[in-house]
Amino acid sequence: MYEEWVIKLSEKEALLKSFLLFFLVMEIFLLFIFYHYNKIEKEHLKENIFLEMKNYSLTFDNNRFEIDIVPYSKNTTLYELLEDKKTLHILVPFPNNQKDLLKIYYPLAVYQSLVNKLENTLLWQFLFLTFIAIFISLLFSSYILKPLRESLKLLEIFIKDIIHDLNTPITSILINLKMMDAKNDKVESITKSAKTIAMLHHNLDAYLKDVRYKSEKFDIKEIIDEQVAFFAPMYHYLEWKVDIDSIVIQSDKNALSRVIYNLLSNATKHNTANGNIHITLQNHILSISNSSYGIKNPSRVFERFYKEGERGLGIGLHIVKKLCTQLEIPIEVKVDETIVTFRLHLSKVTSR
Repeated sequence: MYEEWVIKLSEKEALLKSFLLFFLVMEIFLLFIFYHYNKIEKEHLKENIFLEMKNYSLTFDNNRFEIDIVPYSKNTTLYELLEDKKTLHILVPFPNNQKDLLKIYYPLAVYQSLVNKLENTLLWQFLFLTFIAIFISLLFSSYILKPLRESLKLLEIFIKDIIHDLNTPITSILINLKMMDAKNDKVESITKSAKTIAMLHHNLDAYLKDVRYKSEKFDIKEIIDEQVAFFAPMYHYLEWKVDIDSIVIQSDKNALSRVIYNLLSNATKHNTANGNIHITLQNHILSISNSSYGIKNPSRVFERFYKEGERGLGIGLHIVKKLCTQLEIPIEVKVDETIVTFRLHLSKVTSR
């Protein structure tokens, strides 16, 4: 269920991002069009009023306009639409009178009401087209995600088939290695490599499946000692410090063993030359610290496929987070310059 939730969350994020990208482009385009359309319509409205005023000056047959007589001045502009605080108007000369002018005007308040009506109409048109843009953006986003979703399903089926096919040969190798001379260095090296492959196999299995975990009592020191004994010889150039007392907890032993394995694998791979690994257990908090060159984005280390270097697939810590969530063991990461610490809070699973 956790992995399905993560996949759905990733799909929703991809859908949202593609939707917003397409929708914002369409919306900016619509805003540009309606801005200029609104400007043009206002100009047309003024042009129509101006033409009607000119016709009115010849026929006086329009009850929309009012007239007034104003004195003539040298700076007066004739037969042009003018605007003052209260009116839109034009000035027309009298045939036999050079002292006065005829003022034909239209109330500015009435003109503004026409502009408001025009803007309301354009606004409703814009909202209607915005709704269509939302619908088209959703269709577009769903369409472009469909092949990606199908590819991920095919990839998941492919990986599941590989995991299933690997199970038998890995088990066979480990069984046969137990029957051989364990003191032989070559056999021991092959055994460690086979166990590494087996753990990767279990990681992929946990990554793809929603496994039911069994609850059992065990000493966590046994798991720590076992995993340290596995990693320490391979990374003998690192300084190992283990300060763990025996403490019985109730959880799934195999799942918690994979958590410790992945954390130690991460600590060894992303360590410094002649670095160190320090494992402690205090107040029901298991801490695994390692020297490091630092982490740029600590908040993202548990994300699926996230990695800051070229090594690895970026799923080890994601599986750790998944397993801890299913085992109800809170986990946190702390980065202190050159020291990276992962903490497992075991108070809920500690056996009383």
